[in-house]
Amino acid sequence: MSGPAQRSISSEATLDGFGVHSGESARVTFRPGKPGSGVVFIRTDLDGAPSVPADLEHVVDTDHGITIGEGDTRVLTVEHLMAAVAAHRIDNLIVELDGPEVPIRDGSFLDYFEALSGAGPIDQDGEATVLTLNSPVQAECGNGSSYVATPNSRLRVSATIDFEHPTIGRRYGSYELDGSFKAEIAPARTFGFKAEVDQLHARGLALGASLENAVVLDDDGVMNEGLRFDDEFLRHKVGDVMGDLALLGGRLQAHVVADRPSHEGNVALARAIQTHIRRNGPPVADTARIMEFLPHRFPMLLVDRVLDFESGKSVVGVKNVTINEPFFQGHFPGHPIMPGVLIIEAMAQCGGLLLMDHVENPEDKVVYFMTMDNVKFRKPVTPGDTLVFELDVISIKRRMCKLSGRGLVNGEVVAEAEFMARIMDR
Repeated sequence: MSGPAQRSISSEATLDGFGVHSGESARVTFRPGKPGSGVVFIRTDLDGAPSVPADLEHVVDTDHGITIGEGDTRVLTVEHLMAAVAAHRIDNLIVELDGPEVPIRDGSFLDYFEALSGAGPIDQDGEATVLTLNSPVQAECGNGSSYVATPNSRLRVSATIDFEHPTIGRRYGSYELDGSFKAEIAPARTFGFKAEVDQLHARGLALGASLENAVVLDDDGVMNEGLRFDDEFLRHKVGDVMGDLALLGGRLQAHVVADRPSHEGNVALARAIQTHIRRNGPPVADTARIMEFLPHRFPMLLVDRVLDFESGKSVVGVKNVTINEPFFQGHFPGHPIMPGVLIIEAMAQCGGLLLMDHVENPEDKVVYFMTMDNVKFRKPVTPGDTLVFELDVISIKRRMCKLSGRGLVNGEVVAEAEFMARIMDR
């Protein structure tokens, strides 16, 4: 094993309290997770004790906190707990919760960090997932948050916040979070403004907020007895960035520069990083491997490699478009553009790879596409472009499957479509 080992905890730990938004009481119990299982929340108060994985695919809301969900099951305000999990480099953990929301405790990350410390973090079999960047990744969202993440050997967060309230104002700080989280970030509490309380209550938010679990500001300043740091507001925002990025499901090594970070923006950055890693990582299948599953050959084999594959769920494939492609000889010669029908054909071939993995004896099967819906071409594809295809399974029943796909060049969508396909005997 060349990389760091996966980690979980060696004993159980329990915390209780009530949710800052729901106001409802709940108890959290940490239990060891098996290698490769990730962080999973279990709602023990609901029939059947449904589970919700703590990852980006299960984020359902970012309004004043991160809510994850699976079906009708929801877990509110996971970011403080997830920041503590990331600070301990814990990869696998069962989080049992007997209410709708993770308790806010004192509004900081510290209680969760210390609870996990007491549970004895321990190495496990298997190599941990370490996420690295090959080049800068940018993200922004409509609320004014913007980010740049660059390659780095550790996780560092540099952030700027800017509030009109004179007690906060504009603040900047930079923190290397490997090793310094407990002292520099964990004690920093969440904060809010008294003037916004009625509005938040009307939306069903902050129903459990008080001076006991948040720093509250009125027109004159801080209503609490005092601050734990002069820049406690900034430090808490940095902790939120760390907790939200933990939903990537791996140990991120990057320098994140955040301007006016927010939960919505943090998740946008996490998704941009996830896409970057998928497109730039080593292939999980090269052309030789692809030809074992697809019947196509030159010049109709239009997938060069597969970057990411999750059986029965999704696939990411790549086509390197060169001037030597035979279709350029007659398709707009002098102004070469890849035919749109071939872009969709390449996308469908990626989908075929996904479906062939779903059946036994794929060498005896073939995928026939029956319908294509909602086909859209956004931008031309020209020689020198790297065409990335992302396909997801919408539904799969027996040998019938519906897929959604899109093609991207430099992160911009150039084509998209939905497919219905059938797996047939050769």
